[in-house]
Amino acid sequence: MTEPLLEMKHVEKRFGKQTVLQDMNLTVYPGQIIGLIGPSGAGKSTAIKTALGMEVADGGESKVLGIHLPNREVLGRIGYMAQSDALYDSLSGRENLKFFAQMKGVAKDGMTAAINHVAAVVDLTEDLDKRVSGYSGGMQRRLSLAIALLGNPEILILDEPTVGIDPALRRKIWAELNNIKASGCGVLITTHVMDEAELTDRVALLLAGKIMAFDAPKALEEQYGVPTVEDVFLKAEGAEE
Repeated sequence: MTEPLLEMKHVEKRFGKQTVLQDMNLTVYPGQIIGLIGPSGAGKSTAIKTALGMEVADGGESKVLGIHLPNREVLGRIGYMAQSDALYDSLSGRENLKFFAQMKGVAKDGMTAAINHVAAVVDLTEDLDKRVSGYSGGMQRRLSLAIALLGNPEILILDEPTVGIDPALRRKIWAELNNIKASGCGVLITTHVMDEAELTDRVALLLAGKIMAFDAPKALEEQYGVPTVEDVFLKAEGAEE
């Protein structure tokens, strides 16, 4: 059987007396797009940071590409987009992309083509030589996504990647995510946009630090007897209350 690209087993995470993640189990396999949905404060970003070794779990274990993180050797094989942009404001968009491409080990002879490709995906080609300090919030999100896409990562972990992005560009980004999935890459994406949850292969519903359901969108809709993932979410949230 194919090994998972990301695996969280019985993960617990507490901040002081507050339990943020409870017995969390999640897997991402090659060629899958997994959606992680839940209200603000449900623990989505904490789950991602714990999987990536940016937060230390209080129980259970997480592996990415079969390795416990942090581990510098595998960082170049992971595409990560955080909820808050970590960009160099004094540099241009192109200079940011070049810097991160070098960090990820993108070959020099293919770097220009790689930068041009990801810039086109997020519709930043015309703005690449402008300073990031002059970018709007939405443009900075798009640049962060372009950075995550660099280097043909084996797994993409995207925290709210389409916040502040218009519907037409969102559709283009999802087309690219499906191309990436077809190449065998796995994608874990958190989102508040319930329409996007319908586009995933499986969706994990996170409420109060627990995975309440984890299945294909259509299977969840049948299980809960409702027409959309948004209705699944509302019904599960009501049951939790």
